[in-house]
Amino acid sequence: YTQFVVPGLIMMNMAQNAFANSSSSLVIAKVQGNIVDVLMSPLSYAELFLGYVAGGVFRGMMIGVVCIVLFAVLKGFIPQSIITLLVFGAMGTSMMAIMGIIGGIWADRFDNLAAFSNFFIIPLTFLSGTFFSLDQLSGIWRDIAFFNPFFHMIDGFRAGMTGVSETPILTSFIVLLITNIVLAFIALRILKTGYKLKS
Repeated sequence: YTQFVVPGLIMMNMAQNAFANSSSSLVIAKVQGNIVDVLMSPLSYAELFLGYVAGGVFRGMMIGVVCIVLFAVLKGFIPQSIITLLVFGAMGTSMMAIMGIIGGIWADRFDNLAAFSNFFIIPLTFLSGTFFSLDQLSGIWRDIAFFNPFFHMIDGFRAGMTGVSETPILTSFIVLLITNIVLAFIALRILKTGYKLKS
């Protein structure tokens, strides 16, 4: 049970930190009024996007490295595939960092950001399969969980840790890739138009 749950907890910790990094950076800048300095910098909206995403991914991945090393030292557990861990760790933290950009731009203050997290992020988290197997669900809940990108983020990362996954690794990779592309398009569009940033 520990080997099933711990990889999911590590990935969720990484994801939460990636989301918090990009979202809080934007909300703090808006609340303090120094978002103007960011917008006036000689950077394109694509470069701003890449900067926020890179910051979120780096923070999330560093958290992951520390957690995996501690897990290995305390439990003597060695990851089965470093490449799979890196791929799904990077894709999962990228997804959450981009969500953080979208949430951070939409939110006018931290209360709004908390609402975004409570009504969007947390429901997806509860159906991510961190604490349960997909086989334990039935009917529509199983279908919802299967199409939940959070589930594929957790399942792929768990496969890298334990070598066991509930769905094919390629399926999880494709779901996360499509999700990242769609979210990136939305975030880039918002940055380009200056929604809630330039007004």
